[in-house]
Amino acid sequence: MDDQVILEVKDIAISFGGLQALIDVSFNAMSSKILGLIGPNGAGKTVLLNCINGVYIPDRGRIVFNGMETNGLPRHKAARLGMARTFQQIELFEQMSVIENTLVGLDFRAKTGIFSGGMFWGPGKREEIRARQEAEEVLDFLELYPYRKQRVGNLSFGIQKLVGLARAMAMEPKILLLDEIASGLNREEKEDLVRFLLRIRHEKKIPMIWVEHDMEIITQIADRLVCLNYGVKLAEGTPKEVISNPDVIKAYLGT
Repeated sequence: MDDQVILEVKDIAISFGGLQALIDVSFNAMSSKILGLIGPNGAGKTVLLNCINGVYIPDRGRIVFNGMETNGLPRHKAARLGMARTFQQIELFEQMSVIENTLVGLDFRAKTGIFSGGMFWGPGKREEIRARQEAEEVLDFLELYPYRKQRVGNLSFGIQKLVGLARAMAMEPKILLLDEIASGLNREEKEDLVRFLLRIRHEKKIPMIWVEHDMEIITQIADRLVCLNYGVKLAEGTPKEVISNPDVIKAYLGT
């Protein structure tokens, strides 16, 4: 099962106003594995995530998720297929509580209408109770349960990052797309984050594509790395293979 390909990215290319952001990038993501996307600023890492989950439509190439070609699929439909995303800038509702933000991740799975849900009656009531139970289980898994009633805007940046992860986890994803989820965190917060990501990998068996600049963390945690530079894939392989690649060293150090 661990060797099963869950996502295929084949010769993806995209440009913006004549600027070539990605040039024929290809790789596979495997079930229950962590794939790290590395590269200098402007390498095209976030653009690639945006192509995968439907924010951008590639100019050419194919993206196949769980055997289904998803090129041009709107992001809400990509989410329904099981693609969940976290963001570098968090993108939470600061005025809402932790559990309310987590419940947002469950919203697209709702089956009842506005009337029964708004009246908190019948099927709507039962569905909301189930959703809250699922949200609380996610918060408990990420050790956020004590914060569940607190307003997100009052919490530390590190806790907010975990709330963003909780919202993604509430979607019951088949793959997690993590866009610099460790950025802005101190060393202790990064260690907590890594611990949770490893639990997700080993206990939930959810594969991840993780854009990361902290080379110490990503080389220790990822099963494989893909390095981009100016939209071109420079290297792919184990962390040891990639960070010892001369082209990767040159891209980072300029020598």
